[in-house]
Amino acid sequence: MANFETREVVTDLLIVGGGMAACGAAVEAAYWAKKHNVKVTLVDKAAMDRSGAVAMGLSAINQYVGLRDGQNTLKDYVDYVRNDLMGITREDLVANIARHVDSTVHLFEKWGLPIWKDENGAYVHEGRWQLMINGESYKVVVAEAAKNALGIDNIYERIFITEPLMNGDKCVGAVGFSVRENVFYVFKAKAVLVAMGGAVHVFKPRSSGEGLGRAWYPPWNSGSSAYFTIKSGCEMTCQEVRFIPVRFKDAYGPVGAWFLLFKARATNGLDENYMQTRAGELENWKPYGKVKPVPANLRNWLMLLDVMEGKGPIYMRTEEAIAAIADKYKDDPKVFKKKMKELETEAWEDFLDMTISQAILWAGMNVAPEEVKSEIAAAEPYFIGSHSGASGAWVSGPEDLQTPETKKEYFWGYAHMATIPGIFCAGDASGASSHKFSSGSHAEGRIAAKEAIRYIVDHPAAPSVDQKVVDELKAKILNPIDIYEKHYKYTSDPEIHPEYIKPKMFMFRLQKIMDEYCGGVSSQFKTSKALLEKGLVLLNFLREDAEKLAAKDLHELMRCWENTHRMWQAEAHLRTILFRKETRWPGYYFRADTPRMSEDWLAFANCKWHAKTGEWEMIKRPVKYINEAL
Repeated sequence: MANFETREVVTDLLIVGGGMAACGAAVEAAYWAKKHNVKVTLVDKAAMDRSGAVAMGLSAINQYVGLRDGQNTLKDYVDYVRNDLMGITREDLVANIARHVDSTVHLFEKWGLPIWKDENGAYVHEGRWQLMINGESYKVVVAEAAKNALGIDNIYERIFITEPLMNGDKCVGAVGFSVRENVFYVFKAKAVLVAMGGAVHVFKPRSSGEGLGRAWYPPWNSGSSAYFTIKSGCEMTCQEVRFIPVRFKDAYGPVGAWFLLFKARATNGLDENYMQTRAGELENWKPYGKVKPVPANLRNWLMLLDVMEGKGPIYMRTEEAIAAIADKYKDDPKVFKKKMKELETEAWEDFLDMTISQAILWAGMNVAPEEVKSEIAAAEPYFIGSHSGASGAWVSGPEDLQTPETKKEYFWGYAHMATIPGIFCAGDASGASSHKFSSGSHAEGRIAAKEAIRYIVDHPAAPSVDQKVVDELKAKILNPIDIYEKHYKYTSDPEIHPEYIKPKMFMFRLQKIMDEYCGGVSSQFKTSKALLEKGLVLLNFLREDAEKLAAKDLHELMRCWENTHRMWQAEAHLRTILFRKETRWPGYYFRADTPRMSEDWLAFANCKWHAKTGEWEMIKRPVKYINEAL
């Protein structure tokens, strides 16, 4: 620890993260900061150009409401989100993001993002809410705007924020370390905007061996948003709502364009369409089993029923979809040949825009999508508040969208502020407001940043930081390096030692616990009270061993703390599934001992960790809808 320099940065608003939500926050905060003479600083574990879930690119913008064109209403989108999440959603948050998201998309286009247009100049839709884009450089375009707005001197990259900096019950900044040099950073701030993404590799992935790091969501998303908000004392929500995407098998390529744009169908190994043969199962999940579109988790569930009966593999009928589109041109061989080439190009481009490994896998397995069907499968669970999951912090809604009934439950002063004053959340960090995706996360970052600046103007006092707390955090964060240095010479293999555990082995233990006891891939996402209770016992043992994590260098120090963050996300998840005594999202997880939905649980299952006692508090909050406010 003696070799680590300490650097202090004092600011007003600290934005933590570098993905879409953080970039939106940077753009908006910079505008309002100039008006109020406020300093804004952004710190990111990666480099903003390729940071976050959109790092590799994206083939579609998944949230565009079309309010300006009268395509949809705000109520349409809120209804869609509520139904897809089986009734569990904060409609005030969803509506607040949805009413601003179109302007964010128009900014993307202004900044240079190519959005597909038809012959009349209208956006090309992948589905009702999705726009097709040429998105390989999507994140680069958005990050450039953020950097230009904020100024490069106010941006700190390659710094892993590890812990919240607290003064009693108030957050006064954050601490972390450089992943490139021996520097410990202390950021002091009047408000902190958390936007560090969701969590991947909490559960054992389907991939193994050389494919171990492959995941649908970016593998460096390690639950840092959840850890930061939990450890600072924020109330959390929807920690049980993990997301399990169905994707092209082994490389996790996107299926949205095939389902929505190409109108492909999925069939089992017997060429049966499970959405038709299993349609009767939807009766068991009314009213949501009867809505259109069928909720994503129920589509998963029908597929999994076929898999569990041995009717796999499951295939995307790419060859049918392309043939059906091209068939319209069969009377003109020249046009037909040209159209087939266009469709083939679009099929490959869908992967090259966002999941290059899928294109490589298809090529390596001689898959020609216009000729053969391609296998799809349910991935391992992920924790994301921005997509079809909903896990994150419990945050205040906007005042103007509240009804008299919802205001006392959902509003406490500043929109998108957590229950700890001065902590604002956006993207995967904020819960119960799913289906915001990349564009909505950017919009939510803008909303939260504007509110954070308003909070700072209302609360101008400089942060008070206890140096003793800083010193203790520095010692704690760098301890894995000290442990390794002390013990590594006393073994013939530094990777295995009775005095410490390396981060990769720690991650394997975490993934095994979650996979076997909390409904992972190996159990077809099934769990029960008895399994969850045993998993909690094993997590407690793992937490004890976390004190012995060891790191030989900065990279392993980062891995130590990423896996500690994952462990906290895992515990919040396990405890909340145990608390919610029903199965509401079959296809995401199934509690075998409570196999049906319960009217008593049309409610939010929230949790809070108390630092003084080390105890978890489980909280049931009502679901209240705001239709009259829309």
